[in-house]
Amino acid sequence: MSTLSNLKLVSSQRKKAGTPTEARRKKLTTKLYEQIQLAKALRDGGQYAPLKMRTIRDKATGTKERVEVAKIIKPWWWDENGKICLMIHYGAKVLELENGLNAVEVDDMTSLVSTLELIKTAADKGELDAQINSASEMVRAGFKRDKVERDKIERKNGTLKLPAKSA
Repeated sequence: MSTLSNLKLVSSQRKKAGTPTEARRKKLTTKLYEQIQLAKALRDGGQYAPLKMRTIRDKATGTKERVEVAKIIKPWWWDENGKICLMIHYGAKVLELENGLNAVEVDDMTSLVSTLELIKTAADKGELDAQINSASEMVRAGFKRDKVERDKIERKNGTLKLPAKSA
């Protein structure tokens, strides 16, 4: 026990991972960070291509190998009549920033970077949680099927359910 007496012992518990809303918020702020870095690089005339790990199988030997590849980041903005329009995405869904409004118009790349940073700050504070949750609900609703749809799919795949035997 003399070895342990040299350590500072405390009573503590690990915090649980955040709520699903916090996880969604973190996902959005990570994507906003990538968009900010991409906008800064394009503004300064450079490129932004972060690296990610990917597993590739060698066709000749069949062995798997982990390699670093450039991550492709598509910009959320485009040029429209000399102005830059920016849409905020959560996965494949576009967030509606206000009722019926889903894009931000800015003058140039410098104001695009500052606008992205402002939106990232708002997302960090939780101001976009309602929009993120509604986009998440729409995605999840696409995975749920009611009984009628399941029956149609089963018939289409050639597996029909027989009616129950009457006694």
